[in-house]
Amino acid sequence: MKLKVCGMKYQDNITEVAKLRPDYLGFIFYEGSPRNFNGVIPNISNEIKKVGVFVDASHEKVIEKIKRYNLKAIQLHGKESPEYCATLKNTFNALEIIKVFSIRDHFDFELLKPYETVCDYYLFDTKGELPGGNGYTFDWNILSNYPSSKPFFLSGGIGVDQIESIQTFLQNKISNLCNAIDVNSRFELEPGLKDPLKIKEFKSQL
Repeated sequence: MKLKVCGMKYQDNITEVAKLRPDYLGFIFYEGSPRNFNGVIPNISNEIKKVGVFVDASHEKVIEKIKRYNLKAIQLHGKESPEYCATLKNTFNALEIIKVFSIRDHFDFELLKPYETVCDYYLFDTKGELPGGNGYTFDWNILSNYPSSKPFFLSGGIGVDQIESIQTFLQNKISNLCNAIDVNSRFELEPGLKDPLKIKEFKSQL
């Protein structure tokens, strides 16, 4: 199972976390977030995929960030349409597109159907006031009804204390489609500043 650390913001901290070799590092390009990124990404291993996180951004903004930061994946956290995703997919053939769907007490999986052919992954997180980084976990048992064969990211309030829950989740056959665990706010010293020791502990247990 892969690991994605999202909401990176500070240069030295990015370098520290990159030394732990997560599979993905996420950078949020959304001005409404306290983790909004507008800095410089230091040189990190090419094996770590840089993910740009957007919320209903224009195609022009997304394309500009992809080119400036050499992003390998984009995570769409808003109400982006299937057509929106298809346009970006056709513009950058090798780009991985991750479409986010937020869950609280239940979820209508019919919402996924229009996106089946235009994105590479889904990401399921907890529905809250803000698009991402709310620090709460949804009931993963809801994913037992997942009807797709598309791999997904599991997100939403995941911390070190979720290791046992993750182990239980791994006993569910649907976990075979879980491409990565996505962590953010539960590993922070402050918004955007990650605790490398906590991430190291979590990664070793994961």
